[in-house]
Parts: sequence; C-alpha cells; structure tokens
Amino acid sequence: MKKVEAIIRPSKLKAVQAGLKVAGIPCMTVLPVKGTGMQKSYSERYRGTEQTMILQTRVLIICVISDENLDKCISVIQENAGTDQVGDGKIFVYNVEDAIRISTKVRGNQAIK
Repeated sequence: MKKVEAIIRPSKLKAVQAGLKVAGIPCMTVLPVKGTGMQKSYSERYRGTEQTMILQTRVLIICVISDENLDKCISVIQENAGTDQVGDGKIFVYNVEDAIRISTKVRGNQAIK
C-alpha cells in the first residue's frame, strides 16, 4: 500500500477529485494548507496598505491506495492539477505498512477498498 500526498492549487481540486473518481480512486482526505516553495512572494492590498504575502494557499490531498493503483493515481493528479507553471505543487509517495477499517476490523488492502 502507498500513501500519496499531493499539494495543489485550490482551483484544481474539483478536477482532480473528478479524475480520481473516474479512475476508481474515490477515497481521499482534503486539507487547506499554506506554504511556500520555489515560487516568489506576491503583494496584496489589505485595508489600504500593501502587504507582501510569502505563504501561498494550497490544498493537500491524501490518498491511501494499493500498489497497483499508484501510477494511475499519480497520472490523474498530474493531468488534472498541472498548468505547466511554477507553483503547481508537489506529489509525495510513502509506504504504508497496514490499514485497518475500524468498523469491521478488516486489515490490509481490503480495508482501503
């Protein structure tokens, strides 16, 4: 099993979610996040004064998937979240030792299906 974490632009969330659903990967957790990467800061007017904003607003998508679905999941995120510009985000992949469904106590790949 793998855990995929993708940090993407908020405007791309619906497209990624729809793409993952079509690909048979409907389960995900979504969190609003702020951070900075290689992109530069930007200026914004707030109450009449100009403020330099360093942290960008992004969305963190977390999916725990079977090893067979890893490449499909990554492809869907890249296709639907990318704009070919700096600041599109990142995808991280981690190994998951086990998963347990609390209600039925089922373990492993059966718990994530």
